[in-house]
Amino acid sequence: MKGADPGSGEPRPSSPLPQALVELYGLLAVLVVLMPEWIADGALWGWRMQRRGVDLALVRTDWHELPELRLAAMGLAELRLLAHDLRLPGYACESRERLNRRLLRRLQRRGAGRKAL
Repeated sequence: MKGADPGSGEPRPSSPLPQALVELYGLLAVLVVLMPEWIADGALWGWRMQRRGVDLALVRTDWHELPELRLAAMGLAELRLLAHDLRLPGYACESRERLNRRLLRRLQRRGAGRKAL
């Protein structure tokens, strides 16, 4: 029996787990995995029901007033287009961080930066 071929069709001897242990593992799986998901789902559903009819503000006023936040939200291509519009020399080969600093300096020189953005 020890050298039984796996493909021979003979049942392999195994030591079955006690039924109580299997049920305990199932209970632990429910408590550890499923319960937090159910709680989170219920909380999100309740939050949605409280907020019905009230949309979140899409854009805060700080975002419009601070050029740092606007530049942080832009992609590198958008930053380069802005640098082109502001006529910054050598913007194409600069890293995002350096370009961001140069744009901020230029926008602050022009005044608050809202006009250019």
